[in-house]
Amino acid sequence: MAAFGKKAMATNLLKTLTCSNSRCLSGVGSSEVITSHTYKWMQDTSKKSPMELISEVPPIKVEGRIAACEGDTNPALGHPIEYICLDLAEPSVCKYCGLRYTQDHHR
Repeated sequence: MAAFGKKAMATNLLKTLTCSNSRCLSGVGSSEVITSHTYKWMQDTSKKSPMELISEVPPIKVEGRIAACEGDTNPALGHPIEYICLDLAEPSVCKYCGLRYTQDHHR
Protein backbone atom coordinates (compact mmCIF):
# COMPACT_ATOMS: atom_id res chain seq x y z
CA MET A 1 0.00 0.00 0.00
CA ALA A 2 2.88 2.39 0.74
CA ALA A 3 4.35 1.86 -2.73
CA PHE A 4 0.97 2.51 -4.35
CA GLY A 5 0.54 5.74 -2.34
CA LYS A 6 3.98 7.01 -3.45
CA LYS A 7 3.20 6.20 -7.08
CA ALA A 8 -0.12 8.06 -6.92
CA MET A 9 1.56 11.07 -5.28
CA ALA A 10 4.25 11.14 -7.98
CA THR A 11 1.62 10.94 -10.73
CA ASN A 12 -0.40 13.78 -9.21
CA LEU A 13 2.74 15.89 -8.79
CA LEU A 14 3.70 15.31 -12.42
CA LYS A 15 0.23 16.34 -13.59
CA THR A 16 0.43 19.49 -11.46
CA LEU A 17 3.86 20.43 -12.81
CA THR A 18 3.11 19.79 -16.48
CA CYS A 19 -0.27 21.51 -16.69
CA SER A 20 -1.28 23.94 -13.98
CA ASN A 21 -4.21 26.36 -14.02
CA SER A 22 -2.06 29.34 -15.06
CA ARG A 23 -0.24 27.72 -17.98
CA CYS A 24 0.41 24.38 -19.59
CA LEU A 25 4.04 23.37 -20.15
CA SER A 26 3.38 20.55 -22.61
CA GLY A 27 4.39 22.60 -25.68
CA VAL A 28 7.54 24.23 -24.30
CA GLY A 29 9.89 21.86 -26.08
CA SER A 30 8.17 21.97 -29.44
CA SER A 31 10.10 23.35 -32.39
CA GLU A 32 7.22 25.69 -33.28
CA VAL A 33 7.57 27.58 -29.98
CA ILE A 34 11.35 27.79 -30.28
CA THR A 35 11.25 28.89 -33.92
CA SER A 36 8.70 31.65 -33.35
CA HIS A 37 10.60 32.93 -30.32
CA THR A 38 13.92 32.95 -32.18
CA TYR A 39 12.37 34.72 -35.17
CA LYS A 40 10.83 37.38 -32.93
CA TRP A 41 14.15 37.90 -31.11
CA MET A 42 16.19 38.18 -34.34
CA GLN A 43 13.88 40.81 -35.90
CA ASP A 44 15.45 43.62 -33.83
CA THR A 45 18.57 44.36 -35.88
CA SER A 46 19.49 47.43 -33.82
CA LYS A 47 20.95 45.20 -31.10
CA LYS A 48 23.92 42.91 -31.51
CA SER A 49 23.51 39.21 -30.91
CA PRO A 50 25.35 37.60 -27.99
CA MET A 51 27.70 35.92 -30.47
CA GLU A 52 28.62 39.28 -32.00
CA LEU A 53 29.19 40.84 -28.59
CA ILE A 54 31.47 38.06 -27.36
CA SER A 55 33.49 38.06 -30.61
CA GLU A 56 34.33 41.74 -30.02
CA VAL A 57 36.20 40.86 -26.81
CA PRO A 58 39.89 40.38 -27.68
CA PRO A 59 41.53 37.10 -26.64
CA ILE A 60 42.71 37.19 -23.03
CA LYS A 61 46.47 36.58 -22.65
CA VAL A 62 47.51 34.08 -19.98
CA GLU A 63 51.12 33.49 -18.84
CA GLY A 64 50.75 29.75 -18.18
CA ARG A 65 49.60 26.81 -20.26
CA ILE A 66 46.19 26.53 -18.54
CA ALA A 67 43.47 29.18 -18.25
CA ALA A 68 40.72 28.99 -15.63
CA CYS A 69 37.50 30.66 -16.81
CA GLU A 70 34.60 31.43 -14.47
CA GLY A 71 32.73 33.76 -16.82
CA ASP A 72 32.60 36.70 -14.40
CA THR A 73 34.42 38.02 -11.35
CA ASN A 74 31.19 37.63 -9.36
CA PRO A 75 30.58 33.88 -8.78
CA ALA A 76 26.81 34.44 -8.77
CA LEU A 77 26.94 35.73 -12.35
CA GLY A 78 29.50 33.32 -13.77
CA HIS A 79 29.49 29.66 -14.72
CA PRO A 80 31.20 26.48 -13.45
CA ILE A 81 34.97 26.79 -13.58
CA GLU A 82 36.40 25.59 -16.88
CA TYR A 83 40.10 24.77 -17.24
CA ILE A 84 41.28 25.45 -20.79
CA CYS A 85 44.49 24.11 -22.32
CA LEU A 86 46.39 26.75 -24.30
CA ASP A 87 48.88 24.55 -26.16
CA LEU A 88 47.40 25.31 -29.60
CA ALA A 89 48.52 28.27 -31.69
CA GLU A 90 45.01 29.70 -32.13
CA PRO A 91 42.98 31.03 -29.17
CA SER A 92 41.09 28.45 -27.11
CA VAL A 93 37.40 29.09 -26.39
CA CYS A 94 35.48 28.60 -23.14
CA LYS A 95 32.57 26.23 -23.81
CA TYR A 96 30.28 28.11 -21.40
CA CYS A 97 30.71 31.80 -22.20
CA GLY A 98 32.72 31.93 -25.43
CA LEU A 99 35.62 33.98 -24.05
CA ARG A 100 38.85 33.27 -25.90
CA TYR A 101 42.22 32.69 -24.24
CA THR A 102 45.72 32.60 -25.68
CA GLN A 103 49.13 31.89 -24.19
CA ASP A 104 51.29 34.99 -23.67
CA HIS A 105 54.87 34.19 -24.70
CA HIS A 106 57.45 36.41 -22.96
CA ARG A 107 60.74 36.45 -24.84
